[in-house]
Amino acid sequence: MSRDPKNILLVTGMSGAGKSTVLRTLEDLGWEVVDNLPLLLLDRLLSAPLPESAENASQPLALGIGARTRDFDPERVVKRIEKLRAEHGHDIGTLFLDCAGGELERRYSETRRRHPLALDRPASDGIARERELLAPLRGWANRLIDTTSMTANELAQNVRETFSGEKLGAPTLSVTSFGFARGVPRNADLVFDMRFLRNPHWVEALRPGTGLDADVGDYIADDPAYDAALTQIESLLLLLLPRYRAEGKSYVTVAFGCTGGRHRSVHVTERVAQRLRDEGFSPTVTHRDLAAAPQDSLEGAPASGPGSGTVLQ
Repeated sequence: MSRDPKNILLVTGMSGAGKSTVLRTLEDLGWEVVDNLPLLLLDRLLSAPLPESAENASQPLALGIGARTRDFDPERVVKRIEKLRAEHGHDIGTLFLDCAGGELERRYSETRRRHPLALDRPASDGIARERELLAPLRGWANRLIDTTSMTANELAQNVRETFSGEKLGAPTLSVTSFGFARGVPRNADLVFDMRFLRNPHWVEALRPGTGLDADVGDYIADDPAYDAALTQIESLLLLLLPRYRAEGKSYVTVAFGCTGGRHRSVHVTERVAQRLRDEGFSPTVTHRDLAAAPQDSLEGAPASGPGSGTVLQ
């Protein structure tokens, strides 16, 4: 049966060195992850249809194997992977997680777990036995991470920096408008208050419209503070969004609010979303309160002075 070549990463190493952390991080980055799969079932896995959650056929695959894997034999693992690479062209890499014996003993002591190769003996015996058993895989691996002095968060950060592709690991980005009169969105990560901009609600000709209308947008954009404020907000987002991705955040919601949620916040949301698209992001845009009926009592008193709505009416 012919199969398209896959990007496969074999994750192995010393028990207690962080394999679970690596696999969880890869899964968060969009990899398909299978742990402790018996080697005999590898062909069947590669032949099976992709899960519905897979975005495309090129979704990379991470396989966790180690001392807990059924019929584990490092020599056979090496030979089997070499055969898969030769016969099917799969791009197969191996990540070996190493750790000093003393640190592994400390970790087992703190967690009160038993080493899989020393269930009735000191952990040091199992660690020594496992290190000898895994020697062929360690020597064959093309990537090695020594986690002796790493925390789980530092290891996860290392994996994100190394294995997140161009699209893998990018958080789901949402940009929404809302009205403060109806409450701040509960899931918002970043909230920007647009009520410093002059309010089209108090211009009789503009009140029935929304921030999606060109005349309303022109009126908002003519505010003296508009250009400087929006430029700085966009620059801040372009700085923060890659940082959220680097920290492994799965969802980021940016919310722009005005009083009623129909004019200023809607216009700004559309402008910022377009800027983000131009920079290579793919935001989902929603306008929570766009359909709400305009109401003077929600908008407060109209502004006065040069450029205010009352002057232009």
